[in-house]
Amino acid sequence: MADAGARPFDGVRIEGEGFLLRAWRQDDLEALLRHADDPQVPRGLSDRFPHPYTRADGEAFLAGRVVDLAHPVFAIEIGGEACGGIAVRPHAGEKAHSAELGYWLGRARWGQGHMTRVVAVYLDWVASALALHRVEANVLDTNPASARVLEKNGFAEEGRRRDAIRKPDGLHDLRLFGRIWPR
Repeated sequence: MADAGARPFDGVRIEGEGFLLRAWRQDDLEALLRHADDPQVPRGLSDRFPHPYTRADGEAFLAGRVVDLAHPVFAIEIGGEACGGIAVRPHAGEKAHSAELGYWLGRARWGQGHMTRVVAVYLDWVASALALHRVEANVLDTNPASARVLEKNGFAEEGRRRDAIRKPDGLHDLRLFGRIWPR
């Protein structure tokens, strides 16, 4: 991880319809714990997103010990509180023109169209800010809602890695989605 103090995107605020994207803050801890400690939230996410989600997990995340906060890792603020997150992890070397997208939202905000709008606004900003030509995302086969969010935002399904992920209920396919921007 980069130095937790090196956070070049701290001042970024991106307003969308019914939400704000901004850097995570220390005072987001209680809201983070409330929304992240739900067994339904991590079922479609990487194991880097634990359950149960403890105070120590939230503190580690906000300190930059889980993801590199030098990257554009933003809280999704709805109704005045952080209730989800969105980020890209830029690739390096021969893949430096691309990044991997990840996002999550607290269950209280599911089914309201927020994530489709959040992804659209975030992608418009991040593709330009990081001069990206390609963004990709991986979706578990048990998460069709996330696949729909990506498809509504111009992503195409590019393939499937069979039995790629082990979750508590068994092996799952991982669907790969990609979106290309003109050069």
